[in-house]
Amino acid sequence: MRSSSPIRPSNISDASSIGDNRSPSQNADTESGVPQSGDQFPTKVSPGDGAGQHEEDVVGWDGDDDPEHPYNTPLWRIVINSILLSILGLLSPLASSILAPAVDQVMKEFQVESDLLESFVVSIYTLALAFGPMIWAPLSEIYGRLWIYHITNVAFIAFTVACAVAPSMSSLLGFRGSFADMLPPEKRGVVMSFFIMGPILGPIIGPIGGGFLAAKMGWRWVFWLVAIVAGFVAIMMLIFTKETYGPVILHRRAARLRKETGNPRLHAKNRDGLSPWAILRHDIVRPFRLLIRSPISIMCALYMAIVYGILNLLITSISQVYQETYNFAPNISGLAYLGLGIGCMAGMTLVSTTADRYAARQMKKNNGERKPEYRIFLLPIGAVLLPAGLFTYGWTAQYQVHWIVPIIAEGIAGLGIMTMFFSTILYLIDSFTIYAASALAANGFIRSTGGGLLPLAGLTMYSNLGVGWGNSVLGFISLATFPISLYLLKYGGYLRERFAVKSL
Repeated sequence: MRSSSPIRPSNISDASSIGDNRSPSQNADTESGVPQSGDQFPTKVSPGDGAGQHEEDVVGWDGDDDPEHPYNTPLWRIVINSILLSILGLLSPLASSILAPAVDQVMKEFQVESDLLESFVVSIYTLALAFGPMIWAPLSEIYGRLWIYHITNVAFIAFTVACAVAPSMSSLLGFRGSFADMLPPEKRGVVMSFFIMGPILGPIIGPIGGGFLAAKMGWRWVFWLVAIVAGFVAIMMLIFTKETYGPVILHRRAARLRKETGNPRLHAKNRDGLSPWAILRHDIVRPFRLLIRSPISIMCALYMAIVYGILNLLITSISQVYQETYNFAPNISGLAYLGLGIGCMAGMTLVSTTADRYAARQMKKNNGERKPEYRIFLLPIGAVLLPAGLFTYGWTAQYQVHWIVPIIAEGIAGLGIMTMFFSTILYLIDSFTIYAASALAANGFIRSTGGGLLPLAGLTMYSNLGVGWGNSVLGFISLATFPISLYLLKYGGYLRERFAVKSL
């Protein structure tokens, strides 16, 4: 019988298997939730994890060719799912910034005059992003990815439509704030590169399209457009997507087989012994444990909070700066984001084309020793580019130098931001290996909190200090990233070994 095949002994390392050519049965991808054939973990059963139960009662995979194994998903379905998820990855950050050029319309319609609220209308979305994943991610490990996709898609559409018909500023703010594994590791690179493009392009495409749409149709149509695209994606996902989270698939298989065979002992290893509340509580707490135990984690989180906060402050303020300083119309002001967008793309390209080659050269020099610090050799460069871009952007706009100059300065700042952003992400993944997902979750929480709060000071700061000194303040703040970059390069290895995270 397919279901009750005993688990096979396996020697599975906790280290990353990226870059190897092993079969699904040999790949252990612990935090992503895709177990290898036979079992997700080594066959040794620890007390409290089902000790004393017969191995023949453990439900596993029927070899590497098991059609229900996520790695055996047909190519056509992988392509469709990857496209749909990439659109979602673009749509979510796009929705965070698409309103920026139209905020002036919103303020006039609701007869509100407040620099704080003007920034908050845009930044509240980013602030909410800090909390959503902390709940939805562990829930997806209990109930699977599929239901979480469908539920959050419907919620996203509902709240977007609510924004489109919001009768007041308070209701608009409330609705905005409510938003919030099919491939083995060695084959994820290309797909993930498309998915990662969303968070980069979304905040840039959003204001450009939003400016023209708001000028032509009004600010409410900004939300209607997002809702229509999200609705299309949600319908397509209902039709084409299947569950991809391995432990949930095995859990459901075990439940089905208990009913079919009458054997109540059948279970999926490491699933049936834990209650949903225990899984939820553990997975929510784990990223915060990592922040407390690891200096590397907290340093990178604060580092990214500064960088991401500055990025979002620029997103919330650029259109207003160009409308007031250069008399750009609201639709044209969206084009002012092109400099920032091109710079961000250049930063991503720089890291993606140099990080692996640099790491390979360093490994060769050091007898094959692989250090995560090889990933952050560009950090100091980014930490210089960001303040340089901010100072230039601020003072050229202050003295109304031709508008192309501050736009080029935005590009320099964007280059610095994305150089630091992606270098840090790669560093966290290499530093925490099997706990990489928790490290990224902790970093994302602090980063999004900073990204949501720092922009609140933007327009008020520009009003009080002017664009020149306002951006100089940001430049001085960003200068703090330079010594942190040097410290991580020199002492990162020592901190990782001294405060090694062995269990969460």
